[in-house]
Amino acid sequence: MKQRVEVARALAVNPDILYMDEPFGALDSLTRLFLRSEIVRIWKAEKKTILFVTHDIDESVQIAQRVVVMTARPGRIKTVVDLSGLPHPRDLDAPEYLAARDELYQAMGVSTHV
Repeated sequence: MKQRVEVARALAVNPDILYMDEPFGALDSLTRLFLRSEIVRIWKAEKKTILFVTHDIDESVQIAQRVVVMTARPGRIKTVVDLSGLPHPRDLDAPEYLAARDELYQAMGVSTHV
């Protein structure tokens, strides 16, 4: 509930850009899924630019139009992955979604195979 209030408070001043830094980090997985869909709904309704910082790859693929992968210190742009071709709401089992997710894992140097 607190996260929803924070988003509402940020939108109340009608900003051009909404900056969100790890807003769902302390939430359980079901609440995170719900709030991700709420962020997409707000984005569609308000037509605001949202700069969303996260370490969660699935979260970035579910929400973003573009994902910027940064390097370690000093932080520089390593790659930009365009996700604008994936329609919202995103189907988490779609081959396109999984390919985008795997591309981000590779960009971060993480294997998708356990």
